Amino acid sequence: MTSSAGPDPQPIGTTVCPQEPRLLVRIERHGDGGHVAELVLDRPEAMNAVSTAMAEAIAAATSALAADPSVRCVVLTSSHPKAFCVGADLKERNTMTDADLMAQRPLARAAYGGVLALPMPAVAAVDGFAFGGGLELALSCDLLVAGDGAIVGLPEVSVGVIPGGGGTQLLARRIGWSRAARLIFTAVKLPAAEAATFGVIDELVPAGTARERALAIATQIAANSPVGLRSAKRAMRLGLDVDLASGLEIEDACWRATAFSGDRAEGVAAFAEKRAPRWPGR
Repeated sequence: MTSSAGPDPQPIGTTVCPQEPRLLVRIERHGDGGHVAELVLDRPEAMNAVSTAMAEAIAAATSALAADPSVRCVVLTSSHPKAFCVGADLKERNTMTDADLMAQRPLARAAYGGVLALPMPAVAAVDGFAFGGGLELALSCDLLVAGDGAIVGLPEVSVGVIPGGGGTQLLARRIGWSRAARLIFTAVKLPAAEAATFGVIDELVPAGTARERALAIATQIAANSPVGLRSAKRAMRLGLDVDLASGLEIEDACWRATAFSGDRAEGVAAFAEKRAPRWPGR
C-alpha cells in the first residue's frame, strides 16, 4: 500500500554523524486527509537498533503525532525488510560509562513512553526481527500485526539487564504473568507462529505483508470519530488495572467527554441522513 492524498511526509529525526546526515525515523501520511500516520523506523544499516540519537528521534516524532489533531491512527513500521528493530544499540552501549548510561536513560524512556502515550490508536507492523526494545516498541502499540517470518523476544537477561522499555509490564498485561515470566526469564526468541499462540501477536499474516495489513486496519480505524477513538483508548488504558466500579467511573467520564462533542452530533446526523460522517474532530 502506498501513500495517497494527504499532507506531505513529515521527516523527523537527527543525524548519525556530521559527515553523513540522515533521518532515523520519518512520518508518512496516508488516505484522504492523511488521517493515518505511518511512523517508520529508518536506521536500516543497524537494523533499527535504538541508539541515543534514534531514541531522541522517536520521542520527537511521537510528541509531534500526539499533538496533531488530524491524526486518527498511527502505524509503526520499519524500512528494513528483515528487521523491525533489534533493540538497544549494544555497540554504542559498549562505549558508555555508567554516567553515560544514566544520562541516556531519560531519553530511552521518552522514546518508549512516547509510543505508549499516543492518544490515538496505534498498530505495530512487525516483519523480521523484533528483539528487546524492538518488541517493547511494538508492545507499546494497541495492536500487533506480524508476518509469519518474524522472530520476537525479550532477551535482556541474557546480556545482564532487564527489559527497560516497558516489557516487564506490557507483556505481563498482554499475556498474563506466568507466560510473560517464562518468556522473559528464559530470554527465548520465538518464531511468530509460536508467539501468536502465547498471545504476543494479535494477527499473523504472510511474511512481508504486515505493513500492508496494518495500514488496512488503520484505515478502517481512521474512518471513525477521532474524539471517540481517543476517548475509548483513554477509558481502556486508565481502567485496565483498577477495580470494576472505578473503571466504570473512568468510562463514564470519557463517555461524557465524547457525548457532548461535535463528533457525536455529526455521527447522529450522518446516521439519520444515511451518509458518511464528516467528523469535525472536536
